Amino acid sequence: MKKYTSSGNKDTRSGFGAGLLEVGRKNPNAVALCADLIGSLKMNDFIKEFPDRFIQTGIAEANMIGISAGLTIGGKVPFAGGFAGFLTGRVYDQIRQSVAYSNKNVKICASHAGVTLGEDGATHQILEDLGMMKMLPNMVVLCPCDYNQTKAATIAMAEHVGPVYLRFGRPVVPNFTSPDEKFEIGKAQMINEGKDVTIFATGHLVWKAIEACEILEAKGISAEIINIHTIKPLDEKAVLESVKKTKAVVTAEEHMMNGGLGDSIMQLLGRKLPTPVEMVAVNDKFGESGTPEQLLEKYGLDTKDIVVAVERVLERK
Repeated sequence: MKKYTSSGNKDTRSGFGAGLLEVGRKNPNAVALCADLIGSLKMNDFIKEFPDRFIQTGIAEANMIGISAGLTIGGKVPFAGGFAGFLTGRVYDQIRQSVAYSNKNVKICASHAGVTLGEDGATHQILEDLGMMKMLPNMVVLCPCDYNQTKAATIAMAEHVGPVYLRFGRPVVPNFTSPDEKFEIGKAQMINEGKDVTIFATGHLVWKAIEACEILEAKGISAEIINIHTIKPLDEKAVLESVKKTKAVVTAEEHMMNGGLGDSIMQLLGRKLPTPVEMVAVNDKFGESGTPEQLLEKYGLDTKDIVVAVERVLERK
């Protein structure tokens, strides 16, 4: 397989912060809003350089989304930042009505998603956000895999006209994608070509898929890895082309089985190319407190779980 090495472990929220600063330098209409989480979302550098283009709304996410929608009417490009759990579940009505239905150019920037939030526990570890956001008409949904790709995704969504939901996280993870690689919304990224099975992964589990691929290679199994950094619109062409070749699929995501990436892949294959599929995702459970590593293992989201899922789907092939 293609060998990937990390340039160091970094948190994806820092990638967002770096991307936001670059967006601010490029686009004078870019503004940032935050629900009292400046440090957690790494927005400090943007605020330091552009203090007049920042609004601190306090712990009032619904109000922040309403303000963001209003700012677009004046030609501004608002980046509204908060924790994923509160920025989706608490504010779904405002996002649906004021942003998605109205097709406003609001960028919803959601950190601390998934079980890798760790010790903060179930109330903060949202595992339903991708499903909630992808169901909204007009909404683009992004879930990049590392620091470099999160920075690139932040820059790319600034150039996209329309609502965007960007998911990223707190834990440090391997930073392995190229800093020069352009992020193209709706275009899947080929990580490794293979012939026996396709692993469609997103977010933090892309690196887990790479680790699993190395183990599988030692067992004589050739796995194709595709990074689905854009949950919606799904790159249907890339999915179908790969599956026509491998005829077996594993999906991997730090999200609930219902409504996530695997759900989208299975819907597409069910309509156009029925194929055996195994899903590595959280199966109808809330999270709990623990270290990210402990929780990935407990909820079946680790490297070994992807390996087992591949072996299981190959038995059904």
